[in-house]
Amino acid sequence: MTLTTSPFWVGLILWFLICAKPHLCGQFYDSSAYTECKMKPEAPLYSGGIIRGVPVSAAPSTSDSPANGSSIPAIELHNLTASTIYCFSGWVRIQRGVSSALVRARLAAENTAVSCVGTVVAQRGCWSFLKGGFVLDSPSSHSLLTFQNADGSNASLQVTSASLQSFTDQEWREHQQSNIQTMRKRAVTLHISDGNGGRLQGAEVRVQQVSNDFPFGSAITKTILANKLYQDWFKSRFNAAVFEDELKWYATEPQQGRPNYTVPDQMLEFVRENQVTTRGHNIFWENPNLTPSWVRKLTGEELESAVTARIRSLLSKYKDDFINWDVNNEMLHYDFYEQQLGHNATQRMFDLVHQLDPMATLYMNEFNVIETCDDSKSTVDAYISRIRELGSGGAAIVGVGLQGHFSRPNLPLMRGVLDKLATLGLPIWLTEVDISNKIDLSTQAVYLEQVLREGYSHPAVNGVMLWTAWHATGCYMMCLTDNEFKNLPTGDVVDTVIQEWQTEDISGQADDRGTYSFYGFLGEYKVEVKHGNASGSYTFSLNGGHETRHFSIQLQE
Repeated sequence: MTLTTSPFWVGLILWFLICAKPHLCGQFYDSSAYTECKMKPEAPLYSGGIIRGVPVSAAPSTSDSPANGSSIPAIELHNLTASTIYCFSGWVRIQRGVSSALVRARLAAENTAVSCVGTVVAQRGCWSFLKGGFVLDSPSSHSLLTFQNADGSNASLQVTSASLQSFTDQEWREHQQSNIQTMRKRAVTLHISDGNGGRLQGAEVRVQQVSNDFPFGSAITKTILANKLYQDWFKSRFNAAVFEDELKWYATEPQQGRPNYTVPDQMLEFVRENQVTTRGHNIFWENPNLTPSWVRKLTGEELESAVTARIRSLLSKYKDDFINWDVNNEMLHYDFYEQQLGHNATQRMFDLVHQLDPMATLYMNEFNVIETCDDSKSTVDAYISRIRELGSGGAAIVGVGLQGHFSRPNLPLMRGVLDKLATLGLPIWLTEVDISNKIDLSTQAVYLEQVLREGYSHPAVNGVMLWTAWHATGCYMMCLTDNEFKNLPTGDVVDTVIQEWQTEDISGQADDRGTYSFYGFLGEYKVEVKHGNASGSYTFSLNGGHETRHFSIQLQE
């Protein structure tokens, strides 16, 4: 990758251009990440940041440390402030003991504790990269950051190249805006001339964005079919959808051998009519409690036959209708099919789905990857390991599906996890974003906006789906409207970002060279041009790229 095409370097150059005066902008975020275990660690990010020169010392083991009573690596931190975004990174290896272990970084502050700052699967004999972070509600004059083997087994750990960099909210937002400017938008210059190629100075130009390339949508349920208010509210906002339950096996085939696709057919007709991109969710679910009861009774060849029949039935019906498929849902947490049919059962599922629907991208889909690092089953390294295993087994293109069921978001952790996942070079979607209903509506809205901005601004994220299908009795966790389809605070957030991430209608006049330039979000555009008695209407697609896109428009008298 060259300097001119690297998103990091392009963003850094743009940041320097925008922030030519140092007092106007702060530290630029470093998105570097590593997933391979290296014989030598890289240098610390930010040259160590605010802990440059602070040694990694040894802290006594605690009640949840390994039973052998050994000391654990620790870093003393001083004068941490409230609401500051702290990004941490470092390299970890096992010096003695087990060959590999899940290592969790924790923070003990004066008035609180952060149970998980970040995790990494460390190995003996080479260095692994941990990236995460934290935000404190209250200041702490003295804190201790420790690194422990999460399962308590005997492992002597080493930590080096540690870095802690602080960011203000403004600096964090500036980095988001820099990424949006470089990855979601592009400069355009229109060259307007007459039929002989003469430049038309003063030509009147009106530019309208017709559609947006970035898929942003929500789950829908069958309640939308008979509810015009719901339909109007949805289609006026979103360009993407996913069916909440209607494609799941227990919904389409509650009785063996009698699949019924009437409801998803009707829902698909609605999204087609409104030109809405749609995900396929899901073909299988490893959770046995959410697998049809008749399937759970099958074993061996009968179960294998039922799995094959499910794929063939669904894909013969919906080939090319869905842009991607969640092939096997939540397989880091559950393993019903793999227990019954062997560890390569998922591999066979992916292979057959790809064979029958080769144009769709096939996704893993998992929770608690970006939401938290407390869940040892779905750490970023566990996800990477599983997706690489599928790839090495010959599975078709696999996408990274991150559900995103948040309580309180940890934004530096979320960004660090996305940075590591981005090293895979695979498409990433936030597939089921919502905020816990244990949180009040106004705070839900604050947290939702944080997550949406973080997801949209990350260069590796290709789409965002909300898990907010409407039911009269309430949504799964978070609604966007009341039952009259009046926005709740979360719905206002959605409307705000949709408007912000769409090029507003713009108009002006061509300059003395017959050119008119603007910066627009990626998508489809309509341009109307008028000069004297001549006028015309033109369309063009604005796709990704870092160079200005040029279009020539000729007006005929």
